[in-house]
Amino acid sequence: MIEYVKGTLSALIPTLAIVEAGGIGYGINIALPVYSALAGKEEAQGRSGEVVKLFIHEVIREDEHLLYGFQTEGERSIFRALISVSGIGPNTARMIMSGYSAAEIRQIIATGNARALSNIKGIGVKTAQRIIVELKDVVLKIDTGDNIGATTIDTSSQIGSGYSALKEEAVSALTMLGFPAAPAAKVVDKLLQNDPTMPVERVIKEALKML
Repeated sequence: MIEYVKGTLSALIPTLAIVEAGGIGYGINIALPVYSALAGKEEAQGRSGEVVKLFIHEVIREDEHLLYGFQTEGERSIFRALISVSGIGPNTARMIMSGYSAAEIRQIIATGNARALSNIKGIGVKTAQRIIVELKDVVLKIDTGDNIGATTIDTSSQIGSGYSALKEEAVSALTMLGFPAAPAAKVVDKLLQNDPTMPVERVIKEALKML
C-alpha cells in the first residue's frame, strides 16, 4: 500500500498532478484545493520543479490502479469517509471535495446542512441526507487542520495564457470529472464572459454548481 508520494512535481492540471519519485512518474488524481496549493508552490518556484508530498488513497480494480492525492491526512480521511457511503464513489467524492474544502465538508456534515451538499452535481437531497446520517459522528473525529479551509480557492492564482487556454483547461478538468464536453464548454464560456480574469479553480468550482 502506498501511504504517500514525495518527489518532484513535473506536471499539473486542475484534476491531476504528476509527481516523479525514484525515477517513476506517478499520475495522482487531485481535487481543486490540492491543485490550488500545488499551483501556488509552482509559481513560487518559477515552475522549476517543487518537491511535494501527497498522502495517497489507492483504488485498485481489475482494469486500473488509481491514485488520489491529498495535502494532509485529515483531507484524505474526509475523502475516505465520503466513499464509505453507499453510492459515493471516488469521482463523486473528489467532486464534493472540489466544491468545498475538507474543513467545510466536516462542518457541513456535522451541522446537518443537506442543502449545501445537494448543491454538488449528482448529490440529491436524499443522498445528502444519507451522507449526513452516516458520517455525522465520523467526521467529528477527523482533524482537518486549521489551514485547510484557506486553500479552497486561491483567487490570486491567475492563468496568464489567455482566454482560450483557460477555457480549454477548465473544460478538460470538467470532462475528467465526468461531464460532457459541450455543456461544460457552454457553462465555462458564460462564466468567462462575465469575468475573463477568473482563475481556473474558480471557473471549475462555479461550473460544478451550474452543470
